Amino acid sequence: MTTNEAVGAIALSLFAARLQAVCEEMGACLRRAALSPNIKDRLDYSCAVFDGGGQLCAQAAHIPVHLGSMAYAMQSLVGAIDWQPGDMLIVNDPFLGGTHLPDVTLVAPLFIGSSPVAFVANRAHHADIGCARPGSMPWSRTLAEEGIVIAPTRFVAGGEDNAALLSRLRAGLRNPRSTLADFTAQRSANERGLERLADLAGTLADVTLGAMFDHLNDYAATMARRAIGRLAPGVYRGRDVMDADARATGPIDIVATVDIGESSVVVDFTGTSMQVDSNINCPLSVTAAAVYYVFYCLMPAGTPACAGSLRPVTIRAPTGCLVNAQPPAAVAAGNVETSQRLVDVLLMALADAAPTLMPAASAGTMNNVAMGGARWDYYETIGGGGGASSQGPGLDGRQTHMTNTLNTPIEVFESVYPARIMRYAMRRGSGGQGRHRGGDGLVREYEFLAPASVTLLTDRRDTAPWGLAGGGAGASGRNYLNDRALPGRVEIEVARGDRLRLETPGGGGWGAGD
Repeated sequence: MTTNEAVGAIALSLFAARLQAVCEEMGACLRRAALSPNIKDRLDYSCAVFDGGGQLCAQAAHIPVHLGSMAYAMQSLVGAIDWQPGDMLIVNDPFLGGTHLPDVTLVAPLFIGSSPVAFVANRAHHADIGCARPGSMPWSRTLAEEGIVIAPTRFVAGGEDNAALLSRLRAGLRNPRSTLADFTAQRSANERGLERLADLAGTLADVTLGAMFDHLNDYAATMARRAIGRLAPGVYRGRDVMDADARATGPIDIVATVDIGESSVVVDFTGTSMQVDSNINCPLSVTAAAVYYVFYCLMPAGTPACAGSLRPVTIRAPTGCLVNAQPPAAVAAGNVETSQRLVDVLLMALADAAPTLMPAASAGTMNNVAMGGARWDYYETIGGGGGASSQGPGLDGRQTHMTNTLNTPIEVFESVYPARIMRYAMRRGSGGQGRHRGGDGLVREYEFLAPASVTLLTDRRDTAPWGLAGGGAGASGRNYLNDRALPGRVEIEVARGDRLRLETPGGGGWGAGD
């Protein structure tokens, strides 16, 4: 009898569902308590539960780049802290468990007896993290230019606020009211998660919470190995490039070699360009998130989204390369842009292993727009076209792959900020041709009602999303200020009446057209 059979399939399934419900309720609490459109409207946050050693045990269907990176980094993070009841940790350092500085993570332990038996965590994106540029997504060269770096620090110690930390944050933020209020919402979400997790632990009769976590992860590992076993064994390779800019000259290669065995896989990024003097660098945690996302998508429905499903996957990346960058590298766009290209490269490699399962490249960019003035900060991402597959056409105008956020409703944007949306439409014909067409991108045009500072961090402006099986490439993206073409990554100052327009890439097509 296996350990999973010992607790029973039904009991394990119910436990997994209740654990996921804890994460979903945390997310609902965070959304309802937050002030910023970034969290309450765009849903740029994620919630998860970990075991006492920091292994991922459950997550809500939130943001892949958040969740995968937390899964990769949490064990080392929680193992370095002498936890006490009532503690809550805060961190955003990309090289110590974070992704990029605007993504701030709060972690809290559940004590049963004298030791933590589980942790809850949530990560949320903040438009103000103390960067000199509004929106805290600058076109930067070093991490220090990107805002306040928070090493793992007690946000709450034994139930008491860390007054010194709060004072430091208040002094360093551009507009502290909104950001600190959202931190409080994150704290509330963790507190709700601890309550629900304690309730769940209290319903377990003959087995401990930790033992159920182990059963769940063992079951997920079995499911993952079976899924990998259905892929054709062999060594497969993918290569794609990031757009160059005035600070990071090309070619900027991402190379992935995928070695598929009978029930395990090794992903090696040897051959990838070294880190650059721009902010498209990735800490290894972000790279891991992209790898985990791709392989989790290959697993059957019902596979628990936990650490066990990641056990068969090994990741290797040379130290100091673009996807295993080292301090003081700038990483603001690595989390949002390079993570998307990592997915493209892996899909390209796996297309030879499973030709009918892999889609063509999607837009390959989150089309980041950050803007603001003396008393306001705003950030959003804009969708693009999804890649087509053997199953059908790509989706039009969607956030794809490593992001799972919504657009900011026009009514919310215009009621809060001194700008208005003049056009928000499908970019018809931008999807790649083929038996199945790639999805179309979007057009979003802003008119400014007051002077503002604007940063664009976009990709796939120089290259196009590729098609598969004879399908055509999607259209590359374009950026304009008053009909003057702009680079993919740029910082500009705009005046009242200026108009900014982004035309996002379409997805690649699949199959030769009739």
